[in-house]
Amino acid sequence: MRLAQIIDDKGKRAVVVTARNEARLVKGVRTTYALASEAITAGEPIRKRIAARGIGRLVDLAAALAEGRVLAPIDVADPAHLLVTGTGLTHLGSAEGRDKMHKDLSDPAKLTDSMKMFKLGLDGGKPKAGGRGVQPEWFYKGDGSMIVAPGQDLPSPDFALDGGEEPEIVGIYIIRTDGTPTRLGFALGNEFSDHVTERQNYLYLAHSKLRPSSFGPEMLLGDLPQDVRGTSRVRRGRKVVFEKPFVSGEQNMSHTIANLEAHHFKYPLFRRPGTVHVHFFGTATLSFSEGLKTEAGDVFEIECEAFGLPLRNRLKKVKAKWPKVQAL
Repeated sequence: MRLAQIIDDKGKRAVVVTARNEARLVKGVRTTYALASEAITAGEPIRKRIAARGIGRLVDLAAALAEGRVLAPIDVADPAHLLVTGTGLTHLGSAEGRDKMHKDLSDPAKLTDSMKMFKLGLDGGKPKAGGRGVQPEWFYKGDGSMIVAPGQDLPSPDFALDGGEEPEIVGIYIIRTDGTPTRLGFALGNEFSDHVTERQNYLYLAHSKLRPSSFGPEMLLGDLPQDVRGTSRVRRGRKVVFEKPFVSGEQNMSHTIANLEAHHFKYPLFRRPGTVHVHFFGTATLSFSEGLKTEAGDVFEIECEAFGLPLRNRLKKVKAKWPKVQAL
């Protein structure tokens, strides 16, 4: 079962549930956030809450996406109450692409920091049930104002040295009134980043991650499959200039989802009631690692059958504002 948010044919927001290859409106609710909040208050799974509300007419979700009427699968009224974060070097092979940005050293005594971090995950990222494993690399990407809806342009500021896709799975969470993180589901995500800036010095990682991102179009309810397999493409006009499979799921990761969640939510800052979290879990596939230099107008396409419709966004270069700080 999957959820999406759309603008319906009357210009109003609506929630759509897809089950058994049929997409239908969820009755009497306008946002995923409201639906999830109702389920939490009622103490029942979101699936049961959908059944209690009932479903309405059929929706052509693909047409809505083509018409620019699909929103991110969850959002909030105040963007400051949605946090976008992520973890890196979590997927088997993901250290290869990252390490090309630094140095390829064969001497174990001279491993780069990236390879050392990756090895830590291999050795201790999958603790036994109930245990705590090694902490992963972690980064902050922004708040809800940095989220771009599926099908919309990903703006890259003119001070950026690169704008490249990162096909990933995101976990979507809401914090209950008692501070308990609650996972709603998973979605495809494009953790758009500036890899050239990061390549200059790994201490620029924080700068390179402060870029918009996109996720959806649909949110998969329930557990993440152990083996997720999809395709990442970059289209330039009528040509596909990059295409490569991407994999995720714990079978292809050096950390468990539970371990990544534990190390994110161990900070009280991330357990503020009512806050929504969109957390990227990492990737092993980058067109940048294959030598592709993206251009304005390129379309990033990420697809995986388990997540329904593909996630597409176009790269757009924009002029950045450099405000002058004034003293009081």
